[in-house]
Amino acid sequence: MRKEFDFGVVDEILSRHPANELSTIAVLQDIQEHYHYLPEEIFPRVAKALGVGEARLYGVATFYENFSLDPKGKYVIRCCDGTACHVRGSLPILNRLRETLGLSEEKKTTDDLNFTVETVSCLGACGLAPVLTVNGTVHAAMTPDKAMELLDELREEIAKEGENDA
Repeated sequence: MRKEFDFGVVDEILSRHPANELSTIAVLQDIQEHYHYLPEEIFPRVAKALGVGEARLYGVATFYENFSLDPKGKYVIRCCDGTACHVRGSLPILNRLRETLGLSEEKKTTDDLNFTVETVSCLGACGLAPVLTVNGTVHAAMTPDKAMELLDELREEIAKEGENDA
């Protein structure tokens, strides 16, 4: 049985924006920032609140590459596979991350929703290659071993948060 969706966060986000079509992208960005994706449940409520059709809202969400309809992890790791990064060894980094987290090209997010690993064509930091980002923060001159150290740090953060929540 699926848990009932809590619209509290969505309603709070909607309250911060004018209730019109011009707010569409800003509202979707704020919702995605909170959930790390756009849950399907939000579309009818947001469409009604902004006075737009659900199809129009869905069209915006699928048109822009930065929006995701698939759940993403707390930590989104983007591995650059542009020319400079590829030549300097980004593929072994990507493969090690996927292997360690039990992910693949098809399965990008861990079951516990802690990690998402994606590839991007270029992060615009070619002089720092190979690079990856974690939630937008650039990590330069990566190696498979450095990526594992970074992954361990992120896991420690998750463990600390779990202790604080207990």
